[in-house]
Amino acid sequence: MGDPCGIGPEVVVRSLADEKIRSLAQFRVYGFSEPMVRAAELIGVEPFWWRVGEGGTAALAAADSGVHRVMLIEPEVKLPSSLDCDARRSTAAGGEASFQFVESALAAAMRPQDDPLAVDGVVTAPISKAAWHLAGRGRWPGHTELVSSRMNAKNTRMMFVAPRLRVMLVTAHIPLYEIRNVLTIGRVHDTISLADEACRSLGVASPRIAVCGLNPHAGEDGLMGDEEKRLVAPAISLAQSQGVDVQGPFPGDTIFNAAVNGRYDIVIAMYHDQGLIPVKLLAFDSAVNMTAGLPRIRTSPDHGTAFDIAWQGKADAGSMSAAIRLAAQAARTAKSGGSIKEGGPMSRTSAQKS
Repeated sequence: MGDPCGIGPEVVVRSLADEKIRSLAQFRVYGFSEPMVRAAELIGVEPFWWRVGEGGTAALAAADSGVHRVMLIEPEVKLPSSLDCDARRSTAAGGEASFQFVESALAAAMRPQDDPLAVDGVVTAPISKAAWHLAGRGRWPGHTELVSSRMNAKNTRMMFVAPRLRVMLVTAHIPLYEIRNVLTIGRVHDTISLADEACRSLGVASPRIAVCGLNPHAGEDGLMGDEEKRLVAPAISLAQSQGVDVQGPFPGDTIFNAAVNGRYDIVIAMYHDQGLIPVKLLAFDSAVNMTAGLPRIRTSPDHGTAFDIAWQGKADAGSMSAAIRLAAQAARTAKSGGSIKEGGPMSRTSAQKS
C-alpha cells in the first residue's frame, strides 16, 4: 500500500479497479483496510477486494481457486490512533506502517513457492524516506536497500523501464559528494553486466549499452575530472572483452537523446538524478522502477508519495499500473522458464500471484 498519508492507497485502488489489470494476476495488497475503503470512496468505486487477516493461511489457500482476484492482507494490529492520513506529510506512524507492509510482502516473496502464503512478485507503492527515518527505520535509505537485504542479494541496481528509454544507476541513494568515494571499476563493470542481463530478460536479444561519464562533457579528456579515464573506461573495456556490446563514456547531456532515438537499448547513469531526470521528463506517469539482481521480482511506480495531492482524488495511477503489468509479465516468464517476448518493455502477459 505504501505510506497511507500519501497517494499509495489511491493509486493501488485505481489500478486494481481496472478489470484489465485485475485479469493479469491474483493480487494481495498488504495494508490497512480503512485507507483502502476511503480510497475507493474517493474515486467512486465499490470495494472489490476480499479482506484477510495476516497469517490467514487457510483462507488464502481457499482463495487460490481464483474466486477472489484481489485480497487485502491486513496486519493483526489495528490502525494506530496516531496515524492521521489527512496529515499528508511524513509521519512516524505512516513510516512504520509502510515499513511493516513492505516487510510482510517481502516475507511472502521469500517463502517456498508451493507455500499458500507465497507470492511470485512484489510491487511497492510509494514510501517516504523521511517517514521511515522518523519511525526509527533510517538504516534503510529506501525500498531498494531493504529489498536487497531481505532477499540476501549482494549486487543489485535500480533500473527504470519506460516505453522509450531504459536506465540503470551505478549509484543511487547517496549524497553527490560521496559518489567519488564509492565509484570503482568493479562497481561500474557489475552495473554493465546487470544491465545486459536485465535487457535480455525483457526480450532484447543483443542489448546495446551506453555508459555516461561522471563529469561534465565526460571529463573532457581529463580537463574536468579523471574518473572517466581511471574508472569508467577500464570497466567498459573489461565488459567489451567479455562480449558485451557497450560503448562510452558519453556526456550525460547528450547520450539520452541517442538512446531515445533507438541507438541504444539502455543507458547506464553514474548517479541518481543523472538517470532519473530524463526518465521522469519523458515518462513521469508510465515509467517503472525495477530492481535488477534480485532472486524475486520487484517493481515500483516511478514517483513518490506526492503528499501535496494525497486524498484529493488527483493521483494518476499510470505508473502503478505499468509497474503491475511489468511484474506480472516478469512473473509469468520466470514461472515458464523462458524469456519475455519482444514487444516493448510494457508488453502484457499474466502471472499467478503478484
